[in-house]
Amino acid sequence: MDISDSRIDGGKPFDWGRTSADYAKYRDIYPPLFYQKIADRGLCVNGQKILDLGTGTGVLPRNMYPFGADWTGTDIAENQIEQAKRLAAEQGMQIRFLAKSTEALDFPAGSFDGITACQCFWYFDHEKVMPKLADMLNDGGFLLILYMAWLPYEDKIAGASENLILKYNPTWTGCGETRKPIWIPDAAYKNFELIEHEEYDVNVPFTRESWHGRIRACRGVGASLTEEQLAAFETEHKALLSEIAPPEFDVLHYAALALLRKRR
Repeated sequence: MDISDSRIDGGKPFDWGRTSADYAKYRDIYPPLFYQKIADRGLCVNGQKILDLGTGTGVLPRNMYPFGADWTGTDIAENQIEQAKRLAAEQGMQIRFLAKSTEALDFPAGSFDGITACQCFWYFDHEKVMPKLADMLNDGGFLLILYMAWLPYEDKIAGASENLILKYNPTWTGCGETRKPIWIPDAAYKNFELIEHEEYDVNVPFTRESWHGRIRACRGVGASLTEEQLAAFETEHKALLSEIAPPEFDVLHYAALALLRKRR
C-alpha cells in the first residue's frame, strides 16, 4: 500500500509492505537496554493490556513479551502484519495483530492500560488520532513513544550509507539525525500530559550483511526506490561497505522515549 504525505520525503510515495521480508530479518535491532528501560518504569508488564501502533513486524511486542503484558499490534501494511503473525507463532507467542491504520482504529473506550508507538509516531494525523488514543485508554493510562536512529555525523559507516541513500533518494527526510527529545505535537497536550523523556546512546552491532539489510529495509531505500534504482543502490552500497567497514562493527545510535499520561 503506497503512502504519500507531504510532510515526509517531499510527498514521495513509499510502501512498507515492499520491505517486509527485510524488515523481519534485519530491523529487530534494539538492544536489551531499550526494552529494560520500559520495564523498569513499570510499563508493558504483568498483564497490562497494551496496544502497539505501527507495530511493523511486531518487534516491540515480541521483545517485550517476556515481561508479561497482553499485547495487540496494529499496522497499516498487511505484509508487515503477516510477518508479525509468522514470527510470533514461530516463537510461541500469543499476540493479536491487526492490519489497520491508526486513524481507523475503533477499540471500545478504556480497552487498554497503555499504548506504544515505536518508530512511527510522526506518520499519524495527530489532530484526529490523539483524542481517539485517549478514549481507548483507561483512566491514568499511558502513551509511550519510542525511537532509535543512527548518528550520521559521528559514525563514519552510518554517514557514508546515509550519503548514498541521498544520492538515490534526495528528498528522503530520514537523514541528518542528531540527539534530541522526541517531538510531541501540540495536539497531544489536549488529551495527555508529558511525564518524562530520556535520550541515551547505544552501540548496535552489525555485520556487513546485516547493516546492508538494515539500510535496504529503510523508508528511503526498499520502501520507495524502483526495482532498477534498488538494484543499483545495492551494488554500490555493498562495494562501499567492502571498502570502509570491517566484517563486524558497531554503529552509534541514540535512543529516546517520551512518556505521556492521559489527562483526567
